[in-house]
Amino acid sequence: MPLDIQLLPKIDAKSLREYGKQYYVDAQGNRLPSVTTILNATKPQADRDRLLNWKARVGTEEANRITTAASRRGTKTHKQIERYLLGENPVCSEASLPYWESIKPVLEEINTIRLVEGSVFHYDLKYSGIVDCIASYQGIPCVCEWKTADKPKGSIERLYEYPLQLAAYIGAANKYYGDLGIQINHALLVVVIPEMAAEVFWLETDTIKYYWQQWEARVAEYWQRQKYWSS
Repeated sequence: MPLDIQLLPKIDAKSLREYGKQYYVDAQGNRLPSVTTILNATKPQADRDRLLNWKARVGTEEANRITTAASRRGTKTHKQIERYLLGENPVCSEASLPYWESIKPVLEEINTIRLVEGSVFHYDLKYSGIVDCIASYQGIPCVCEWKTADKPKGSIERLYEYPLQLAAYIGAANKYYGDLGIQINHALLVVVIPEMAAEVFWLETDTIKYYWQQWEARVAEYWQRQKYWSS
């Protein structure tokens, strides 16, 4: 069955990187930090320690190799999914095939595509980001996020800051596209694993509210720190 594609107007935005931090600039010149920039700047010490311990355990060179490989496979998988959702019927490269076969059954339950790899801006809370997809999953409107991994995460706790990311995107999408009838209360996070069925995490309204409160606190902390550093 052909996909129902009803794309929202895309925000004309450019990506800007400064001192290792990601920003997005809209057509009016408004420059806002990305969701990941805010999360990285306000990361709890326990999460920082976990990352440092991992790097110490595997060694800097191996850690860089793993990170680079993960980034490349993520980019390729995202591009493949993007083409599919826009109805382009892509030919999958051999390298991406294990990931494509993992996620394809999930994508077959997605329809009413509203946004694919689109910018979102929340001007009140002053942040921005790129949403993987806004669509309906099993008939329910949601924000979708695709992640690649070597093995299953197993639980929402092991997703670390991904749910916060999704709550942030939902808040920005609802704020920016609210006048066009967008009101999202659910999120779909799919972990794509080679040689295995993709792991599906479905976040209900109450879960989104919980993470949204945490996200608001992180944004407030970020801007408070910016104020302190610039004073």
